[in-house]
Amino acid sequence: MIAVRSLVKRIGQQEILRGVDLEVARGQTLAIIGRSGGGKSVLLKHLIGLMQPDAGEIWIEGQNIIGMTEWQLATIRQRVGILFQGSALFDSMTVEENIAFPLREAGERDLKVLRTKVHEMLEVMELQGEEKKMPVNLSGGMKKRVGLARSIIRRPSCILYDEPTSGLDPVVSDSINRLIRRLQKRFGVTSIVVTHDMKNAFHVADRVAYLHEGRIYFHGTPRELEQTDNAVIQDFLLGRSDGQLRVES
Repeated sequence: MIAVRSLVKRIGQQEILRGVDLEVARGQTLAIIGRSGGGKSVLLKHLIGLMQPDAGEIWIEGQNIIGMTEWQLATIRQRVGILFQGSALFDSMTVEENIAFPLREAGERDLKVLRTKVHEMLEVMELQGEEKKMPVNLSGGMKKRVGLARSIIRRPSCILYDEPTSGLDPVVSDSINRLIRRLQKRFGVTSIVVTHDMKNAFHVADRVAYLHEGRIYFHGTPRELEQTDNAVIQDFLLGRSDGQLRVES
Protein backbone atom coordinates (compact mmCIF):
# COMPACT_ATOMS: atom_id res chain seq x y z
CA MET A 1 0.00 0.00 0.00
CA ILE A 2 2.72 2.47 1.04
CA ALA A 3 6.49 2.44 0.52
CA VAL A 4 8.88 5.12 1.78
CA ARG A 5 12.37 5.19 0.30
CA SER A 6 15.37 7.09 1.74
CA LEU A 7 13.23 10.02 2.92
CA VAL A 8 15.17 13.08 4.07
CA LYS A 9 13.74 16.30 5.53
CA ARG A 10 15.54 19.29 7.00
CA ILE A 11 13.81 22.13 8.81
CA GLY A 12 16.19 25.03 9.19
CA GLN A 13 19.51 23.60 10.33
CA GLN A 14 17.93 20.50 11.84
CA GLU A 15 17.75 17.23 9.93
CA ILE A 16 14.44 15.69 11.07
CA LEU A 17 14.32 12.65 8.78
CA ARG A 18 17.66 11.11 7.84
CA GLY A 19 16.82 8.45 5.29
CA VAL A 20 13.59 6.79 6.38
CA ASP A 21 12.75 3.46 4.73
CA LEU A 22 9.38 1.91 5.50
CA GLU A 23 6.74 -0.34 3.96
CA VAL A 24 3.10 -0.82 4.96
CA ALA A 25 1.14 -3.76 3.57
CA ARG A 26 -2.46 -3.39 2.41
CA GLY A 27 -4.98 -3.91 5.24
CA GLN A 28 -2.28 -3.70 7.91
CA THR A 29 -2.18 -1.41 10.94
CA LEU A 30 1.27 0.07 11.56
CA ALA A 31 2.07 2.04 14.71
CA ILE A 32 4.93 4.53 14.43
CA ILE A 33 6.42 5.22 17.85
CA GLY A 34 9.24 7.44 19.01
CA ARG A 35 10.13 10.32 21.26
CA SER A 36 8.28 13.62 21.18
CA GLY A 37 9.76 15.92 18.54
CA GLY A 38 11.40 12.98 16.79
CA GLY A 39 9.72 13.50 13.43
CA LYS A 40 6.70 11.16 13.62
CA SER A 41 4.14 13.82 12.67
CA VAL A 42 6.52 15.22 10.04
CA LEU A 43 6.69 11.77 8.44
CA LEU A 44 2.90 11.47 8.54
CA LYS A 45 2.44 14.83 6.78
CA HIS A 46 4.77 13.68 4.01
CA LEU A 47 2.57 10.65 3.36
CA ILE A 48 -0.32 12.86 2.29
CA GLY A 49 1.72 15.53 0.53
CA LEU A 50 1.32 18.25 3.17
CA MET A 51 5.11 18.47 3.32
CA GLN A 52 7.70 17.84 0.61
CA PRO A 53 11.01 16.08 1.41
CA ASP A 54 14.49 17.22 0.49
CA ALA A 55 15.20 13.75 -0.90
CA GLY A 56 13.58 10.36 -1.23
CA GLU A 57 10.39 8.81 -2.55
CA ILE A 58 6.91 7.98 -1.26
CA TRP A 59 4.90 5.40 -3.18
CA ILE A 60 1.16 5.05 -2.55
CA GLU A 61 -0.57 2.24 -4.43
CA GLY A 62 2.16 2.25 -7.06
CA GLN A 63 2.40 6.03 -7.54
CA ASN A 64 5.32 8.17 -6.43
CA ILE A 65 3.66 11.27 -4.93
CA ILE A 66 6.84 13.35 -4.66
CA GLY A 67 6.68 16.28 -7.03
CA MET A 68 2.97 15.90 -7.73
CA THR A 69 0.87 19.00 -8.28
CA GLU A 70 -1.96 19.85 -5.88
CA TRP A 71 -4.43 18.65 -8.51
CA GLN A 72 -2.65 15.28 -8.71
CA LEU A 73 -2.39 15.05 -4.92
CA ALA A 74 -6.15 15.61 -4.65
CA THR A 75 -6.68 12.22 -6.29
CA ILE A 76 -4.28 10.58 -3.81
CA ARG A 77 -6.00 12.27 -0.87
CA GLN A 78 -9.29 10.71 -1.87
CA ARG A 79 -7.68 7.39 -1.00
CA VAL A 80 -5.89 8.53 2.18
CA GLY A 81 -7.83 10.00 5.11
CA ILE A 82 -6.15 11.68 8.08
CA LEU A 83 -7.20 12.28 11.67
CA PHE A 84 -5.24 15.29 12.93
CA GLN A 85 -4.06 15.45 16.53
CA GLY A 86 -6.54 18.19 17.47
CA SER A 87 -9.32 16.74 15.26
CA ALA A 88 -9.32 20.04 13.27
CA LEU A 89 -13.11 20.45 13.26
CA PHE A 90 -14.74 23.57 11.87
CA ASP A 91 -16.07 25.48 14.90
CA SER A 92 -18.86 27.14 12.91
CA MET A 93 -20.26 23.82 11.62
CA THR A 94 -22.44 21.24 13.35
CA VAL A 95 -21.33 17.63 13.72
CA GLU A 96 -23.21 16.56 10.59
CA GLU A 97 -21.91 19.52 8.60
CA ASN A 98 -18.33 18.69 9.61
CA ILE A 99 -18.76 15.06 8.59
CA ALA A 100 -20.40 15.96 5.26
CA PHE A 101 -17.74 18.56 4.38
CA PRO A 102 -15.47 16.27 2.27
CA LEU A 103 -18.45 15.13 0.20
CA ARG A 104 -19.58 18.70 -0.44
CA GLU A 105 -16.03 19.66 -1.40
CA ALA A 106 -16.04 16.79 -3.88
CA GLY A 107 -19.17 18.21 -5.50
CA GLU A 108 -21.93 16.11 -3.93
CA ARG A 109 -25.13 18.16 -3.77
CA ASP A 110 -27.83 15.50 -3.39
CA LEU A 111 -29.20 16.07 0.12
CA LYS A 112 -30.50 12.51 0.35
CA VAL A 113 -27.08 11.07 -0.46
CA LEU A 114 -25.39 13.41 2.03
CA ARG A 115 -27.89 12.56 4.75
CA THR A 116 -27.59 8.81 4.17
CA LYS A 117 -23.79 8.78 4.24
CA VAL A 118 -23.57 11.07 7.29
CA HIS A 119 -26.04 8.90 9.21
CA GLU A 120 -23.99 5.81 8.33
CA MET A 121 -20.89 7.47 9.77
CA LEU A 122 -22.81 8.52 12.89
CA GLU A 123 -23.79 4.89 13.40
CA VAL A 124 -20.24 3.61 12.84
CA MET A 125 -18.87 6.15 15.34
CA GLU A 126 -21.72 5.64 17.83
CA LEU A 127 -22.66 9.32 17.58
CA GLN A 128 -26.38 8.95 16.88
CA GLY A 129 -28.32 11.93 18.23
CA GLU A 130 -25.27 14.21 18.29
CA GLU A 131 -25.51 15.49 14.70
CA LYS A 132 -26.85 18.97 15.58
CA LYS A 133 -24.24 19.74 18.23
CA MET A 134 -21.46 22.26 17.71
CA PRO A 135 -17.82 21.25 18.35
CA VAL A 136 -17.65 23.48 21.43
CA ASN A 137 -20.23 21.23 23.08
CA LEU A 138 -18.38 17.98 22.41
CA SER A 139 -16.02 16.09 24.71
CA GLY A 140 -12.48 15.34 23.57
CA GLY A 141 -13.38 11.77 22.65
CA MET A 142 -16.43 12.84 20.67
CA LYS A 143 -14.36 15.37 18.73
CA LYS A 144 -11.96 12.57 17.77
CA ARG A 145 -14.89 10.46 16.57
CA VAL A 146 -16.32 13.29 14.49
CA GLY A 147 -12.90 14.00 12.99
CA LEU A 148 -12.51 10.32 12.16
CA ALA A 149 -15.99 10.13 10.62
CA ARG A 150 -15.08 13.06 8.39
CA SER A 151 -11.83 11.31 7.43
CA ILE A 152 -13.49 8.08 6.29
CA ILE A 153 -16.79 9.26 4.80
CA ARG A 154 -15.30 8.99 1.29
CA ARG A 155 -14.13 5.45 2.08
CA PRO A 156 -10.36 5.88 1.78
CA SER A 157 -8.18 2.80 1.45
CA CYS A 158 -5.77 4.17 4.07
CA ILE A 159 -6.24 6.20 7.28
CA LEU A 160 -3.47 8.15 9.01
CA TYR A 161 -3.86 8.85 12.73
CA ASP A 162 -1.77 11.57 14.41
CA GLU A 163 -1.74 10.85 18.17
CA PRO A 164 -5.38 9.65 18.22
CA THR A 165 -5.51 9.26 22.03
CA SER A 166 -3.60 12.44 22.94
CA GLY A 167 -5.27 14.32 25.80
CA LEU A 168 -7.86 11.62 26.46
CA ASP A 169 -8.40 9.69 29.68
CA PRO A 170 -7.63 5.93 29.71
CA VAL A 171 -11.26 4.85 29.28
CA VAL A 172 -11.87 7.11 26.27
CA SER A 173 -8.45 6.19 24.85
CA ASP A 174 -9.44 2.53 24.99
CA SER A 175 -12.68 3.26 23.13
CA ILE A 176 -10.73 5.05 20.36
CA ASN A 177 -8.31 2.11 20.10
CA ARG A 178 -11.22 -0.30 19.74
CA LEU A 179 -12.73 1.96 17.09
CA ILE A 180 -9.51 1.94 15.06
CA ARG A 181 -9.51 -1.86 15.12
CA ARG A 182 -13.21 -2.00 14.23
CA LEU A 183 -12.71 0.26 11.21
CA GLN A 184 -9.87 -1.94 9.98
CA LYS A 185 -12.08 -5.03 10.16
CA ARG A 186 -15.25 -3.41 8.78
CA PHE A 187 -13.72 -1.53 5.85
CA GLY A 188 -10.42 -3.39 5.35
CA VAL A 189 -8.47 -0.14 5.52
CA THR A 190 -4.72 0.23 5.89
CA SER A 191 -3.93 2.27 9.01
CA ILE A 192 -0.86 4.17 10.20
CA VAL A 193 -1.03 5.31 13.82
CA VAL A 194 1.53 7.82 15.09
CA THR A 195 1.73 7.64 18.87
CA HIS A 196 4.02 7.77 21.88
CA ASP A 197 1.41 5.87 23.94
CA MET A 198 2.76 2.34 24.12
CA LYS A 199 -0.53 0.86 25.33
CA ASN A 200 -2.18 2.37 22.27
CA ALA A 201 0.52 0.96 19.98
CA PHE A 202 0.31 -2.57 21.36
CA HIS A 203 -3.50 -2.52 21.30
CA VAL A 204 -4.03 -1.53 17.66
CA ALA A 205 -0.90 -2.51 15.74
CA ASP A 206 -0.06 -5.50 13.56
CA ARG A 207 3.43 -4.01 13.10
CA VAL A 208 5.41 -1.36 14.97
CA ALA A 209 8.10 0.98 13.63
CA TYR A 210 10.36 2.86 16.05
CA LEU A 211 11.57 6.18 14.62
CA HIS A 212 14.81 7.11 16.34
CA GLU A 213 17.23 9.90 15.40
CA GLY A 214 15.58 10.34 12.02
CA ARG A 215 15.64 6.69 10.93
CA ILE A 216 13.54 3.55 11.40
CA TYR A 217 15.47 1.86 14.19
CA PHE A 218 13.09 -1.10 14.56
CA HIS A 219 10.30 -2.57 12.44
CA GLY A 220 8.51 -5.72 13.55
CA THR A 221 5.57 -7.17 15.44
CA PRO A 222 4.52 -5.87 18.88
CA ARG A 223 5.70 -9.17 20.39
CA GLU A 224 9.13 -8.82 18.78
CA LEU A 225 9.34 -5.28 20.17
CA GLU A 226 8.52 -6.47 23.67
CA GLN A 227 11.07 -9.25 23.54
CA THR A 228 14.01 -7.25 22.19
CA ASP A 229 16.97 -6.76 24.48
CA ASN A 230 18.21 -3.72 22.53
CA ALA A 231 19.17 -1.10 25.13
CA VAL A 232 17.90 1.90 23.10
CA ILE A 233 14.47 0.34 22.63
CA GLN A 234 14.29 -0.84 26.23
CA ASP A 235 15.04 2.70 27.43
CA PHE A 236 12.15 4.01 25.36
CA LEU A 237 9.70 1.29 26.42
CA LEU A 238 10.55 1.73 30.10
CA GLY A 239 10.66 5.53 29.92
CA ARG A 240 14.30 5.85 30.97
CA SER A 241 16.14 9.03 30.02
CA ASP A 242 19.64 8.91 28.58
CA GLY A 243 21.00 10.28 31.83
CA GLN A 244 19.82 7.30 33.89
CA LEU A 245 22.26 4.46 34.41
CA ARG A 246 20.74 1.18 33.27
CA VAL A 247 22.46 -0.61 36.15
CA GLU A 248 20.13 1.26 38.55
CA SER A 249 17.28 -1.00 37.48
